[in-house]
Amino acid sequence: MKQAGTTLLELMVVLAIAAILLAIGIPSFASLTTSSRLANATNSMVASLHLARSEAIKRNSRTVLCPSASGTACAASGGWQQGWLVFHDINNNAALDAGETLILSQSGMPDGFRLTGNSSVADYISYAPTGAAEKTSGAFQAGTLTVCRQSYEEYGARLIVISRTGRPRTAKTTLASCP
Repeated sequence: MKQAGTTLLELMVVLAIAAILLAIGIPSFASLTTSSRLANATNSMVASLHLARSEAIKRNSRTVLCPSASGTACAASGGWQQGWLVFHDINNNAALDAGETLILSQSGMPDGFRLTGNSSVADYISYAPTGAAEKTSGAFQAGTLTVCRQSYEEYGARLIVISRTGRPRTAKTTLASCP
């Protein structure tokens, strides 16, 4: 009578093949997950920029985005990764004051991610009633926001480029370090 079953050798071969496949697949999955989180963080800011621009046009008045850790006031320091506000800026000072309408309060980015702006968009981003990005002084405000991981890995980064007309676009990039 012949018995059916697997031998220890067959079981060891199957386990070895499974271990090799896992060793190949897990780093790829981690890369995919991180890339997805980076894209999600970028899209969150882009959606807020579109909202601010459309609100400025709809209200025929200035709308501002500013970094905010508290969710109730613009932050005096720190990057955009701490969170941000979108509000109707009646007095054109790029700060949320009493009587101004808070349109959106966005919580911070996931741990380990940074969102920094170059000098023209580091403190605030302001949209005029025409939908163009303008400083409170009236000068045009074009700039670039960089979304990256603080502990830089090979996953790259995303740029959010705000044109003179106020329209944001995204681009993939790689950086030597996360600013």
